[in-house]
Amino acid sequence: MQQKFSICFISFFFFFFFMFMNLLMMIFFITSNLTIMIEWEIISFNSVNIVMSILLDWMSLLFMMFVLLISSSVIYYSKSYMSSEINLNRFIILVIMFVLSMILLIISPNIISILLGWDGLGLISYCLVIYYQNIKSYNAGMLTALSNRIGDVMILMVIAWMLNYGSWNYIYYLMFMKNDFAMNFISVMIIMAAMTKSAQIPFSSWLPAAMAAPTPVSALVHSSTLVTAGVYLLIRFNLLLENMFMFKILLLMSGLTMMMAGISANYEYDLKKIIALSTLSQLGLMMSILSMGYGDLAFFHLLTHAMFKALLFMCAGVVIHMMNDNQDIRMMGGVSIFIPMTSLCFNISNMALCGIPFLAGFYSKDLILEMVLMSNLNMLILYLYYFSTGLTMFYTLRLMMYLMINDFNLMSIYNLYDEDYIMLKSMMILLMMSLISGSMLSWVIFYYPYMIYMSLNMKLMVIYVSLLGGFMGWLVSKMNIYSVNKFLLMYNLNMFFTLMWFMPNLSVYGFNYYILKFSSNLYKNIDMGWSELFSGHGMFNLIKNYSLISTIYQMNNFKIYLFSFVFWMLLIMLMMLI
Repeated sequence: MQQKFSICFISFFFFFFFMFMNLLMMIFFITSNLTIMIEWEIISFNSVNIVMSILLDWMSLLFMMFVLLISSSVIYYSKSYMSSEINLNRFIILVIMFVLSMILLIISPNIISILLGWDGLGLISYCLVIYYQNIKSYNAGMLTALSNRIGDVMILMVIAWMLNYGSWNYIYYLMFMKNDFAMNFISVMIIMAAMTKSAQIPFSSWLPAAMAAPTPVSALVHSSTLVTAGVYLLIRFNLLLENMFMFKILLLMSGLTMMMAGISANYEYDLKKIIALSTLSQLGLMMSILSMGYGDLAFFHLLTHAMFKALLFMCAGVVIHMMNDNQDIRMMGGVSIFIPMTSLCFNISNMALCGIPFLAGFYSKDLILEMVLMSNLNMLILYLYYFSTGLTMFYTLRLMMYLMINDFNLMSIYNLYDEDYIMLKSMMILLMMSLISGSMLSWVIFYYPYMIYMSLNMKLMVIYVSLLGGFMGWLVSKMNIYSVNKFLLMYNLNMFFTLMWFMPNLSVYGFNYYILKFSSNLYKNIDMGWSELFSGHGMFNLIKNYSLISTIYQMNNFKIYLFSFVFWMLLIMLMMLI
């Protein structure tokens, strides 16, 4: 038994130690204003160098530190959560490979090594989504892998186009190749790749489907690794992409993603899917502020969000475990009485997500929304931002009502206990970070503090919207389940909101249906139709008919034999006369 868990402890210790080293290096790099680039030339042909590059600056070190901290906590948490798993070693090795792919992506200034990390994330996420092997996991895994393949193809096209410059180190071309046609084309490809990886509309349907993975994987994937890869890539390319038309499209799409995810989360009853949709909403927030040109704010929110979202998934995992693997929030209720420590972590991470003052989420979210108010944008974008902020509070309070405040709703008595110290210890690390990481990062990331002066009502607008959203969430949770949607049911809008604006149908079945129908017609008419008639089946029928005639001759009938003899003799004589 001891040997079974040893890999968890070893990998936890390694990642935690490596995280601590990164922290010290990051402090040194920031104080010295230092950037190190390491290059190893693998091959050189026709003035094109293939080099393995590593870029170490404050941003890559800080992000790596957060990824390693979360992954070490997740691996330690898996020691208990996956304890009944027979192939625990295989699971941990997959998680380690996943984290290493992300680290390769973070430290790469080279588009080829970015592709290696990017593809590694896509491939291993597929392996982890189909970890519990059933048809639902398989479908979710295929949807995840194929959606991400679009981004991979875009990056492959970028690699081909960057041959024009003689090097794949994109970091050299960020400033002086801004208005070059090829570089504009590359920029569009990069934005498309980031949209697939970070699940913006129209590629959003894979993210809730990826919830088929085990909960520790969800905690890792939806906080700091897979979905943030696209955001990180755009932060790195930010200098190149400023003032592009494609960025304006991205702003609209990410704003709509934010709103769509917020609305869908209010109609969802699966605990993990609600948290996944909240991740999608926050990704929309990061992408939209990034497309306005504030890369540092997007990075700030990315890091603070990673902490409380990983904690939120871990708490959800504990609750699902306690509820005998049941994920329906309607079956839960009153869990705060039975599992107080987990409920404490759950509520604090939820409050950080809402942007409650002086928790991690507040520092980044408040800053982003104030910068939006200061920006020269139209009313639609402003409305999308503030409406989505209200929706965050809406679904969070609804979740709290269902889980914590409502009556004990279980179908039968389960053994609810809060003494899994391995899970609690790993959650405590992230709990501390959810409390302090916001203020800590605001000192580290910004050279000077953002001080935004506005009128009192504009300054308090975030609080107003959050309070209104919270009140609506409380109201909806207290109402009868049918009374809320009676108005919507008249116009069939209920189904529209529940199914993420029909996005899974449009992006999955919408494409597949016509292609499969075409291939079905092709199969019926060509494979089983004309080609069959003129080749296999037709030839078989022809030979069969001839053989039926020949069998008449072969029957032991003397009259037929004599007649054929006379017939052939007459035929030969006729031919001789001619």
